[in-house]
Order: sequence, then structure tokens, then C-alpha cells
Amino acid sequence: MVASLDNVRGLTLAMSSSAFIGSSFVIKKIGLKKAGDSGVRAGSGGHSYLYEPLWWLGMITMILGEVANFAAYAFAPAILVTPLGALSIIFSAVLAHFILKERLHMFGIVGCILCVVGSVGIVLHAPKERKIDSVGEIWHLATQPGFIVYSCLAVVGALFLIFWAVKRSGHRKMLVYIAICSLMGSLTVISVKAVAIALKLSFSGSNQFIYIQTWFFISVVFVCCLVQLNYLNKALDSFNTAVVSPVYYVMFTILTILANMIMYKDWVSQSATQIATQLCGFVTIVAGTFLLHKTNTSNTDSRHVGSAPTPSPPPPPQICIEE
Repeated sequence: MVASLDNVRGLTLAMSSSAFIGSSFVIKKIGLKKAGDSGVRAGSGGHSYLYEPLWWLGMITMILGEVANFAAYAFAPAILVTPLGALSIIFSAVLAHFILKERLHMFGIVGCILCVVGSVGIVLHAPKERKIDSVGEIWHLATQPGFIVYSCLAVVGALFLIFWAVKRSGHRKMLVYIAICSLMGSLTVISVKAVAIALKLSFSGSNQFIYIQTWFFISVVFVCCLVQLNYLNKALDSFNTAVVSPVYYVMFTILTILANMIMYKDWVSQSATQIATQLCGFVTIVAGTFLLHKTNTSNTDSRHVGSAPTPSPPPPPQICIEE
């Protein structure tokens, strides 16, 4: 790849995006903890964090990161920008280590490395995106049977997790919250791309906001982002930040790539070697996710190891008075 000025700008924006997003996890966690001390915790269904300035600072930091990531794609190819999103895991883990005092065991560190390696492998060997010239073209692709089936499965799966799994084990199993965010996130990316194309074409003189399809995609972005925000807050409030960040990145990346492959059918142009490499990357991610999840479970269990129940005080001696 030629080291052009645009590539340098894209690289700088992508790294800045990772720094902002990784920092936002830690800042929001501090805000959630402060809000939980004075009100109902987010993990218990409370929304007192909306009155906490630090939580809003974390939200602003995350928005800045997303804007920088969006701008990076305008200068550098996706093959350079997308893998750098894994750097947000490193920023989050390092800051959580020094600021939140959240420690990762050796298996957790190995799990993070496996997640990053697997994600980078999948992204680097993902097929190139086709050129899209209008929102109508995206609408045509989105209404194909394959993507309609995926969208229905994603929505039904998220609703099942929200109305059944969350009540039963959401506060104990991190993957319940992360799965909801990732399923909705894959649909968000598709819709965000449509809105971005609509903005680009509108600025160039072809107004795309006169079509109902554009407003439909905007509505999907709004609803999915609200759901993601709610359950990501619950995950951050209930579990270790250094574990939430990489697992969320990994699951979100897998489902996003899957949604794009189904919608754009780019896998048809791939060779057997490319497909095999992506499968190997997926297995690597699964192994890393397993290690991270087991590390989180062992950390939770270790809080109770050796802590015997507090014995109840003996009953007061009875004094018998003889008459």
C-alpha cells in the first residue's frame, strides 16, 4: 500500500477513534459507579446515570470516536481502518488496569490477544464492498430474501434475550447483554451506511431525504442505538470493563461481517483460501471469547472463595429464677 498523505490521515483518524472509544468505556464506567452510589444502578434497571456528568463525558467521547472512525473511511481503505478498531480494546484494558484497578489474569490477557488476532484475520480477508450509488440500491439489497431472513432472526433473537434471558440470567451472564448489543449493532451498521450515502448524495446535489426509504433507515438507526446503549450500560455496570470491551468488539464484528456478506453476497467472489482463513479467524475468536468469559466467571467466583458465612451470634444466656 502506498503511503500517501490520505492514508496517513486515515491512519491517524482511525487510531484516534480507537483511543476515544476505548477511553469512553472507562469514563462511562466511572460515571455509572458514581450514579449507582446515589441511586438505582443501571444493572438493576435504574437510569440515574443520566444525571451524572461523567457518564455524559463518556458518551461525548464515544461519539467523537465514532465520528473520527467515520471520517477515516473517507481517506483510507477499509482494509486499513477496520482492523485498527481492535486497538480500542487495548486502550480500554490499559486504562481500566490503572484507573479502575480491574485486573486481568494471564488467561484473560491471552484471550484478548486471541480475540484481536482472530478479528484482524477476519477483517483483512473479508471481501471488498461493492460501490453503492443510491439509497434505492441499498433498499433493493435489503429486501432480498436472504437479508430479510437474517433481519428477522436478529430481531427475534434480540427480543427473546430481552424478554426472557435478561430476567433469568442477565445479571449473571455477560453474553446476554453483549448479544443484544451485537445483534442490534449489525442492523445499525447497515442502516448507518444507507444514511451516510444519503447524506453524501444530498450534499452532491441529489436529495435522498425525499424518499421514505431514507427515513426508514434513520428510524432503524435511532431504535437500534437506544437498545444498544441501554444494554451496554447494563453490561458495563455489572461486569469487568476489560472483559466487556473485547467481547463486545468481537461479537459485534462477527455479526456485522455476516450481515454485510448476506446482504451484498460478496462471498461469491471469494476463493476457498479466503473463506478458510475467515473460518480460522472465527475459531480463534471463539477460543479467545471462551477464555475471557471463563476469566470473568473465575473472578466472580474468587470473591466468594474462602469467605465463610458469618456465624450468627449465640443466643443470650437464659437466667432461671427459682421461686
